[in-house]
Amino acid sequence: MRVLFTGGGTGGHIMPIIAVAEKVKEILNASGGIPNFLFIGSESPFNEVVANFGIPIKTIKTYKLRRYWSADNFADLVNLPIGIIQSFFYVYSFMPDVVFSKGGYASFPVALAAWVFHIPIIIHESDSVAGLANTIEGKMANKVAVSFTDAGNYFAKKKIIFTGNPVRREIFQGNKDRAIEEFGLKRDLPVILILGGSQGSQKINNIVLEAIVKIVTKVQVIHQCGVGNYKDVKQTIIDFGLANIENYHLYPFLLNNLNDAYAVSDLVISRAGANNIAEIINLNKPAILVPLLNSASGHQLKNAYYYSSKGAALLLDETNLTPNMLYDAIFGILNNKSKQTQMIRAARQLMSPNAAQLIADEVIKLGK
Repeated sequence: MRVLFTGGGTGGHIMPIIAVAEKVKEILNASGGIPNFLFIGSESPFNEVVANFGIPIKTIKTYKLRRYWSADNFADLVNLPIGIIQSFFYVYSFMPDVVFSKGGYASFPVALAAWVFHIPIIIHESDSVAGLANTIEGKMANKVAVSFTDAGNYFAKKKIIFTGNPVRREIFQGNKDRAIEEFGLKRDLPVILILGGSQGSQKINNIVLEAIVKIVTKVQVIHQCGVGNYKDVKQTIIDFGLANIENYHLYPFLLNNLNDAYAVSDLVISRAGANNIAEIINLNKPAILVPLLNSASGHQLKNAYYYSSKGAALLLDETNLTPNMLYDAIFGILNNKSKQTQMIRAARQLMSPNAAQLIADEVIKLGK
């Protein structure tokens, strides 16, 4: 079976694609089928994850529709027709049996080409608010998988299947002992994992650095600051005189060892992207969510509110966030075992461990 995958270039798009590809491959291999995969998307550092899984990659020019004034809107506009032409060529050359789209502006030209060629399409919407690309692609798609029931309001009811958000198998394979060695951790101190998302988070980074001296007197911190922010954070550490601070471990991005970082952590602080939340929830980790306020249609705030309302996470508004508030939130959870137990129990109620399987089943059904 020939399966074409497409999606935007962030971790929130790529990681679920890998999770679905794993399951499709597993199902086809078990039945004697031969999977033939291709990924079409924009240039992205996350394409390395796709390549490492063994999926060939074709990159296209993409046009990002910004919902604010920017001169880049005009510059990028040139890329749209080029990307569409490239997509038609690559889709025609590969001629898949089915297309799985994770959304994002890079996926639209590919989905359009597949629709013109009458190739079945299934899309997945991670968030409670559908993205612009998925809203358009939903009109062309045969099936729409959603993680939140609220997302179903954006699509034709007959197309919708509720699956939850797919999580890579690798995320569940973390090892605490290995993490202690990898990150140089002490066994007798709790560990906080701070995730700014694949693009990082300057706001979270700044608050963390202002509070870090006080925090690391009681815990250890693994801090993913984002590739684009790494140099600035390193310089800030030097400016603050924190170059040799103990119990603080800074990384631009955690990729191959993210599973170990999860395994060793007692608390996770994260943006509220659907992919990060799905990993945290499925691993039953107590969490503090700091949603990105300028995310498209406010989807991160709505994601965070949903999980916090269920008791699985604590929501902090970045607008009013201070170092003292962050410190109090952290130790309000770590010093309260019953609170941790409550969050873990709530997370178990919200898990979607079969999401990748459900989507893979639909992919194969459409492909046949």
